[in-house]
Amino acid sequence: MCLIVFDWRPGDEVPLRLAANRDETHDRPTRALAPWEDAPSLVGGRDLQAGGTWLAASTAGRLAAVTNVRAPLHPAPAAPPSRGALPCRALTHEAPGEWLEALAAGEAAAYAWFNLLYCDGNALWHLHHGPEATTLTSLSPGVHGVSNATLDTPWPKLERAREGFAHALAQTSWQAHAWALMRDTRPAPADRLPDTGVGLEMERFLSPIFIRGQRYGTRATTLVEWRRDAIVLQEARFGPDARRDGDSEQRLALSTP
Repeated sequence: MCLIVFDWRPGDEVPLRLAANRDETHDRPTRALAPWEDAPSLVGGRDLQAGGTWLAASTAGRLAAVTNVRAPLHPAPAAPPSRGALPCRALTHEAPGEWLEALAAGEAAAYAWFNLLYCDGNALWHLHHGPEATTLTSLSPGVHGVSNATLDTPWPKLERAREGFAHALAQTSWQAHAWALMRDTRPAPADRLPDTGVGLEMERFLSPIFIRGQRYGTRATTLVEWRRDAIVLQEARFGPDARRDGDSEQRLALSTP
């Protein structure tokens, strides 16, 4: 997952609404949004190469998502575990809060750089593991976003996505506007591109909200609405050159107090 925007409103009827794009090589084997056969309490897309996920929810009332942090000038550890395992661990750990604290205290160093979001309906946590720091934060209410830097970094694609998502939430059907937003293929102006060490041409290629490419690009868009009685996930999938490959929807019933 490479771009996530979300509105966090703890205590509201709908505490979380989220839109996310997963960017990946088009030949990486992937399973569509669905319950997992070997872990039926988990629902999400699945990376069939490493076995993890970029975004998933659980029947226990949890949601987790991960993005990579782009820092090519700062090498990752040798043979690190897959970052796609992090959301799975967050969704299944008996004490996820303690596990997040352990990651922040040093265990995250085993992984390549990442952002991890974890929500249990009452709190939403952001764990950032980057070259400069590893931090764990309980997020304040409001519209936030994360891409391949830390939370709310003012990259053009993230600023455009946050502004567009706030506008979508004010509409009668926020989902319809969010789908359109997450398909925005406009690159950022050259004078506003970040310098992450991949070169100007690649920075421009990666700068749209939706990346359209033959070998690499946006593979899936996921919308999440966390209601009082259910977590609803919708996924649209794409192949090379933004070819539409399919759609899925899953509803996870939640027990109400």
